[in-house]
Amino acid sequence: MTGEGAVLRPPKNELDPAVVGWWRAQWLALTAAPVVVLAVLGALIAPARLWLLMVAAALAVLGALCAAVLPLWWYRVHRWEVTDDAVYVRTGYFWRESRIAPMSRIQTVDTVRGPLERSFRLATVTVTTASAKGALKIEGLHHEVAAELAERLTRITGATPGDAT
Repeated sequence: MTGEGAVLRPPKNELDPAVVGWWRAQWLALTAAPVVVLAVLGALIAPARLWLLMVAAALAVLGALCAAVLPLWWYRVHRWEVTDDAVYVRTGYFWRESRIAPMSRIQTVDTVRGPLERSFRLATVTVTTASAKGALKIEGLHHEVAAELAERLTRITGATPGDAT
């Protein structure tokens, strides 16, 4: 989606570097649950013990490897930028997605800080537009930057002509 003044181009801003730790913590938490379940089952079920413990170990190694490598890769790919004309977001790892939300199409701006995000002093800004594709999310912003961004977007969209449809 493009509008007057909004041109598809790479966004300039990186996420907060703390996002790497946040993504690692998410990945490890996601991996830990099945590893613990498999290890407990392996300890309790004698006939399948070796098989279950091997699967738990393999999953733990794979999860740790992914937690070490993927967040660094994601950090290098994700970008965002806000101009007076539009919000630009680039995400994706294998399939890169670049999205533009012209200011005239923005309906709401929200900030979210979950418990894990708060522990890393991060926040997510969600920009809801009149688009079938859905909202744009800028994850991994320092919470103060996110608050300033939400305030700036609210100010710009309030002064932008159009009905956001």
